[in-house]
Amino acid sequence: MTIHRILNDTRARFARLAHQARTAALHKPGTTIAVLLATGAVFGAGAGAGVSLLALPQAGNQQAQLDATRREAQHEINALAARLGELQAEANRLNALGERLTQVGQLGDGELDFDKPVGVGGVGATRDIAPSELRGGLDQLESQFKASGEQLSVLESLLFNRKLDQEATPSRMPIADSYVTSGFGGRADPFGGGAAFHKGMDFHANTGDPVLAVADGVVSYAGVRSGYGNVVEIDHGNGYVTRYAHNSRLLVQVGDLVRSGQQVAKAGSTGRSTGAHVHFEVWTDGVVVNPAKFLGQAANKRG
Repeated sequence: MTIHRILNDTRARFARLAHQARTAALHKPGTTIAVLLATGAVFGAGAGAGVSLLALPQAGNQQAQLDATRREAQHEINALAARLGELQAEANRLNALGERLTQVGQLGDGELDFDKPVGVGGVGATRDIAPSELRGGLDQLESQFKASGEQLSVLESLLFNRKLDQEATPSRMPIADSYVTSGFGGRADPFGGGAAFHKGMDFHANTGDPVLAVADGVVSYAGVRSGYGNVVEIDHGNGYVTRYAHNSRLLVQVGDLVRSGQQVAKAGSTGRSTGAHVHFEVWTDGVVVNPAKFLGQAANKRG
């Protein structure tokens, strides 16, 4: 039975009762009130049934709207969760970058720790945040992450280049636990007795002691040179070349990449030499310079 049919039956019933009431009023006035009361009761029941039945499609529409709202809200939550995941990944990337910068730049632990909570505070009442305001905050945070990432990447490049420059600059002794036996510059020639210019520094060594590269570089010469005996020369870039002479044995070849502190030869007394030692020279843009300026206090230690 349809809703319209129910309403029509209710109206027809009400019309019949109204007609009976008029008839009773004419012939039996005493029963008029009872009929009216009955009519009102029936009409009330019929009207109530009609309203409740009319409410059925309306309730269905409300439920559909509620379901649609829930689906829309869940879609919004899923989108925000995806954005949050992207920002978390970016935070992890920045944290890893910070750890690399801490190592390269020799910074103190924790200076670039993105996992460590930041101290904040505030007073006052809180309020619900609108979705649009939350999305705006995430957009701003994403922009800040992007800018910070670009700045840290530039800083990483600068620190990396600086580290390369440092590692390619002569900065360590060519032999461990040694001392200077002859310095750079003018001295008495150990063979002829006259004045001579010493192009490098001599370090005490025993035959077979490890001769070490003083910086990263590429072997540019490995062989015999007149007066120097067995020689290794390393090109460090930026105009720096170092020379290690009088070796008993060479351990590298031209073109080899060597690291700072790597053994490149064994000490000896080949060439123009009075005994086992390491003769060390530093050349800058084709000009021989005093190695002491690169080797620090260790180069000034004498036996």
